[in-house]
Amino acid sequence: MSQFRLSRRPDIGDKVRVSFEFFPPKTDEMEMRLWETVQRLEPLNPSFVSVTYGAGGSTRERTARTVKRILEQSTLQPAAHLTCVDTSRDESNKVIADFIAMGVKRFVALRGDPAAGVGARYAPHPQGYANGAELVGAISAQGATDISVSAYPDKHPESPDFATDIEMLKRKVDNGATRAITQFFFDNDVYERYVERVRRAGIYIPIVPGILPVHNFRAVTNFAGRCGAHLPAWLAERFDGLDNDPQTHSLVAAAVASEQVLDLVERGVYDFHFYTMNRADLGFAICHMIGIRPTAPGQPAVQASAA
Repeated sequence: MSQFRLSRRPDIGDKVRVSFEFFPPKTDEMEMRLWETVQRLEPLNPSFVSVTYGAGGSTRERTARTVKRILEQSTLQPAAHLTCVDTSRDESNKVIADFIAMGVKRFVALRGDPAAGVGARYAPHPQGYANGAELVGAISAQGATDISVSAYPDKHPESPDFATDIEMLKRKVDNGATRAITQFFFDNDVYERYVERVRRAGIYIPIVPGILPVHNFRAVTNFAGRCGAHLPAWLAERFDGLDNDPQTHSLVAAAVASEQVLDLVERGVYDFHFYTMNRADLGFAICHMIGIRPTAPGQPAVQASAA
């Protein structure tokens, strides 16, 4: 498809559910910006927010601290990311138990990227969980009942084919996964074909689109190349010439993501997970475009007509 079609349906705002992903801050300044983002997005009453987790537990303490603060100082429901990179089973089990003791009820279980980064060869820890499916089983064994996992509309770059990729997703579901969140994508036909493959394989958990507002097109291009995500030609055309025009870049990014979400709604999709990059501006604007309005924390979100 060359571009999306704007929806004219007046009733979508009361059907759409959103969630947001954050990453743990590395500095005091970044922590301040993250908390401003949390406070800005909180009145939209997302279904949950997730906090990422670095390879080998490289952000373990910061992730736990961020999750704890969200639990204690907001009305949001945090989901803690976990990976099994460079981590033994005992270490993983303790982290799971610690999060549950903290009051965490939701998890995002991922194998994780190698410590050397996306594209490097992955090697399981000799005493660790070998993959995301085994990690899901460990989380489920400790009583968690809301476990999200990853899904790849463009296929995981390490999978030889879609059949192998989808078989791994099935193993995750068999071990207790209740939701899949996709890698970012920009071609909704690719997502739709992927969901059809998944359903034909007998997998019926929600496949939630992961939406990436384009804060920096060059950065997105580089990351997409490493993780195997397809960037359609029309997307590059939208951002052409805007490297040194951040204001216009932001306006175009909000329009692109809103169009993508509205087109997916037209196809019957109502749950969306936004990769915020710890910034609220685009996520808030997109939610406004699809009819979600802020309200007092703890109260149901006000849904406006998106006509």
